Amino acid sequence: MTTSLLIAGLVIAALILLNAFFSAAETALTGASRARMATLEREGDAAAARVNTLNEDRERMIGAVLLGANIVQIAASAIAASIFVGLYGDLGPLVTTIVLTPLLLIFGEVGPKTFAITFADNIARVVAGPVQWMVRVLGPIIIAVQWLVNNGLKLFGVRVDENIDVLRAARAEILGAVEMHAEEGSVEADVRHRLVGALDLSELTVADVMIHRKAIKTLDADLPAREIIAQAMATSHTRIPLYRDDPENIVGILHARDLLRAIAEHGRDGVDINAVKRDAWFTPMTTSAEDQLAEFLRRREHFALVVDEYGALMGLVTLEDILEEIVGDIKDEHDIAVQGVRPQPDGSVNVDGTVPIRDLNRAMDWDLPDEEAVTVAGLVIHEAQAIPEPGQRFAFHGYRFQVLRRQRNQLTALRIEREEAGELEGG
Repeated sequence: MTTSLLIAGLVIAALILLNAFFSAAETALTGASRARMATLEREGDAAAARVNTLNEDRERMIGAVLLGANIVQIAASAIAASIFVGLYGDLGPLVTTIVLTPLLLIFGEVGPKTFAITFADNIARVVAGPVQWMVRVLGPIIIAVQWLVNNGLKLFGVRVDENIDVLRAARAEILGAVEMHAEEGSVEADVRHRLVGALDLSELTVADVMIHRKAIKTLDADLPAREIIAQAMATSHTRIPLYRDDPENIVGILHARDLLRAIAEHGRDGVDINAVKRDAWFTPMTTSAEDQLAEFLRRREHFALVVDEYGALMGLVTLEDILEEIVGDIKDEHDIAVQGVRPQPDGSVNVDGTVPIRDLNRAMDWDLPDEEAVTVAGLVIHEAQAIPEPGQRFAFHGYRFQVLRRQRNQLTALRIEREEAGELEGG
């Protein structure tokens, strides 16, 4: 009898250890860094390659591990119950529950999972081989279980999406990791802005980052060459659109370098502006910032004019505008520190209406929403559902707004201040 109990006890212990293996395997394989595994696989690591293979069909891998865990748990419970029923009679099931539950919980679940999440990458590479073998052996059972689960969910109107947007999921995963580490303090604010800015490019269009047509400096191509040269030299821009008859009828781009070269060769009076100007490049305002960046790099251009679906000029976008979404404002000797944003001694900020919301958020470390409007004035008009008059005040999204100046239908200046936490709770 004693020998039988000893053997049964050893079998139960072995089953608990096997359950620990399954728990650790599930946690490690799902928690391992996919980026690190991909790198190791490229370096020739066979174990990392097995991990990546398993994660390509994660549902089947998890199904095999859970099936194995359930088998050993049921077996351990059955053996333990037979032992304790023989010893304690009708109290056997209760004693089995009291004894086996903490053993399985501590040594078969919590302990292995904690250890596995701590060393996920290394453990995943160790367990990948046995789990891969299990997936092959238990494959038919797992397929049957998946079929039953999917069809059972359909009865309740739930359909399993087999076409997951992998790129969007990966972006969300990286963004979540960046935000988490930033909150913990291990990623500095400026680094966070750069990482998030790079990830956000695919969500932005050139309309979100462009300079509006009303802020574009243009020159009349029909002016005398000497006057065009004088005006070009008076501006800080290196590329200036040229128009004819109508400021929105752009006929070319005047580059300062080309102009200086022509002046050096022919003198101010001998410059032929039509020969110096370059062709304008037009891009739709719906183009994503990420695609526009790729086009800038492919064409080796830094400047494009933005048009709407009817071909009307809406603004211009530069390579610098897009790069600033990643690295923040790029300053040169002609730039103003934060153009159009003037902090006041009382903590408020005077802002030009044309300032983009994203620039204001970055400059002041604010979180004004930019989904419905590009500029600060646009946000106020969107929320007010009207064009406010000077002196009107509004409060939304945790900020207070006061209209300072309005020119015709444009809000040209506003004062903004952040509401205190107490004010928000009281409101």
